[in-house]
Amino acid sequence: MEQTNRKYVEYIRILKEELIPATGCTEPIALAYAAAKAREILGTVPERCRVVVSGNIIKNAKSVVVPNTNGLKGIGAAAASGIVAGDPSKILDVLSNINETDKTKIAEYQEKHDISIIPYEGDAIFYIDVTLFYGDTYAKIVIENFHTNIVLIEKNGEVLFRAGEKNECTIGITDRKLLNVKDIVDFVDSVELSDIEDVIGRQIEYNSAIAADGMANDWGANIGKTLISTYGNDVKIRARAFAAAGSDARMGGCEKPVIILSGSGNQSLAASLPVIEFASELKVTREKMIRALALSDLIAIHEKTSIGRLSAFCGAVSAGCAAGAGIAYLNGGKYEAVSHTVVNALAIVSGIVCDGAKPSCAAKIATAVDAGILGYSMYQNGQQFFGGDGIVTKGVDNTIANVGRMASRGMRETDKEILNIMVGQNC
Repeated sequence: MEQTNRKYVEYIRILKEELIPATGCTEPIALAYAAAKAREILGTVPERCRVVVSGNIIKNAKSVVVPNTNGLKGIGAAAASGIVAGDPSKILDVLSNINETDKTKIAEYQEKHDISIIPYEGDAIFYIDVTLFYGDTYAKIVIENFHTNIVLIEKNGEVLFRAGEKNECTIGITDRKLLNVKDIVDFVDSVELSDIEDVIGRQIEYNSAIAADGMANDWGANIGKTLISTYGNDVKIRARAFAAAGSDARMGGCEKPVIILSGSGNQSLAASLPVIEFASELKVTREKMIRALALSDLIAIHEKTSIGRLSAFCGAVSAGCAAGAGIAYLNGGKYEAVSHTVVNALAIVSGIVCDGAKPSCAAKIATAVDAGILGYSMYQNGQQFFGGDGIVTKGVDNTIANVGRMASRGMRETDKEILNIMVGQNC
């Protein structure tokens, strides 16, 4: 792919837009970011707070620990942390510099102040509205479609900022519909290393650090350590274990940042850490590892484009299947190997649902990575799933589109029912 090619430039831009740091699970962190920004606009600590959120935000903020809060969970904790000690200039690292005194203040604020949580009744899948009140004054922040996309800033009836009328997931970001598997392979083969080394290098550094923490300490359900102690230290096990361990730590409230992908730290962990483990085992050059990681990242983004940021479809599936493609690339595989790996893997695990961010995400990551590895092993042994086998159809991009259709359209009612179960409704 020529460096002057439009896709070359935009593929680099996509990687830089997606691979950004975040401390904590991104849905509660987006809530904390909105709350911190609203407090900045209000200019004082509010007397009360109103949070209006869509179902998928409730689902993903309900059960994970908010980092730097001494173990607090949920939407109220996320809002309180942003109000009391969040730094909105750090965006998704909004809670990264909280001190011990502030941790106590966050708990006190949540206990003593009214934080009302109201389900959003509109059509948006991703919606956060945080309004803070002090006396007769108020400040309001609305985020839609993705975690940092502020579409409205309002104070005391005056609109300080409003996004354009067009309300799509691609506002302010590069069009992901440019992605396809053949061009991704061509891109990673030809990209100047200097164009992606910094952004991929940071992903290696951050994600490896939180995975090491997950393996060394007691986080979540300790899926990573369980895999190693049960099945041994083979690279296929390590690939699953380190990806799971990163999620163990992250879902448990570890204060180390991750580099996110498709708005998700778990997806980034699943797409990157298995490739890093195989690169170490195969003793490939750092350049080869960086190219394989770029391929895994871009394929994961491609898979998620038609699904959307949040849905009833587990995002770890896309990332684990993409990791399999990255492993194929490390082994010298080109378009054919990468394509067959992705199709095979998607055929295996596309039924996994997302029932919110929580410790079991680590186990789902391990399962998805295993499918990615099996998908490549099938290709190596001359085996494959064929078009007409379920949702599999001829052409890797067409199969990816089928998964997106199933996840974004077919699973809408599934998503609603999962939320009903989680919040204890019987409707």
